[in-house]
Amino acid sequence: MELIKVEEDTLEQIRREAYQAASEVCEAAKLRAGDLFVVGCSTSEVLGEKIGTHSSLDAAGALFAGIHQALQERGIWLAAQCCEHLGRALIVEREACEKYRLEEVNVIPQPKAGGSFATTAYREFTDPVAVETLQQSAHAGIDIGGTLIGMHIRPVVVPLRVSTRKIGEASIICARRRPKFVGGSRAVYNEDLL
Repeated sequence: MELIKVEEDTLEQIRREAYQAASEVCEAAKLRAGDLFVVGCSTSEVLGEKIGTHSSLDAAGALFAGIHQALQERGIWLAAQCCEHLGRALIVEREACEKYRLEEVNVIPQPKAGGSFATTAYREFTDPVAVETLQQSAHAGIDIGGTLIGMHIRPVVVPLRVSTRKIGEASIICARRRPKFVGGSRAVYNEDLL
């Protein structure tokens, strides 16, 4: 199957939407430098097609550029989830892998085995490594097109509503972690953590 090419104006729109969504999640989730942000992405869905049918390195490049820029501005690490053909392994920078004590595995994503977004992350990161799991260490993330990322985020995972509802044609679901509530009826909670 051939990879899909996308027009420049569409790519710029995708980049802007991706940047906006990632920025909004960072702000709403109150992320800090050094936090880990997971992205699962179907470029097929972004282009209005069924997940796994129309991979696009062009669309992945635009998505990566927007999301990565928003995260780099804040010093936040990106974890790019691979598709189910690689067991939803993730691509991270080696420094993030070491900081979060993740175990490196040996795989290099490809557009049809890992997905175009993870392939792009592997090509664009300074020192990319694949890990099998984030061990639920991500602080927030974006699921672009129904790729399922909740298993990578620290409990308690809560949905996060942002003004950006779609990137391209793909619906997005954003999530963040919230510290667990402990205590009983007399407990007082920190409103900043809700």
